Amino acid sequence: MINKLALSALISAATLSNPTTPKTLSFDASAYVTTNNQIRVAVSKTAQIPVVILLRDDANQVIYRQNINKNDAKYAVKLNVAELADGKYELEVQSSEGSIRKQLNLSTQPAQQISRVVAMQ
Repeated sequence: MINKLALSALISAATLSNPTTPKTLSFDASAYVTTNNQIRVAVSKTAQIPVVILLRDDANQVIYRQNINKNDAKYAVKLNVAELADGKYELEVQSSEGSIRKQLNLSTQPAQQISRVVAMQ
């Protein structure tokens, strides 16, 4: 079985951050990689502003886009990345105030063969 694992500079269970944005945004986002080829993204807002979740490939093409209504204070989604080609991707959560970006690197892990020996006496 070939598994595709998303490695994102240790995105697992970490809050996305953007060190170039000095002011505090009225939303926060976190993301982590699940064992079954998904990226789980959660957004929590403290103000009624629309927010957009974007996933882009290395050619800056938008692969996934989800608009979050300004009235939704919390939102979570699972992105299935099993069918995406290996390579670099960018996850961005943005509003009119600014954005939070995280670089992702998808790579296929080689299949592991388990050898089992049964000895009979």
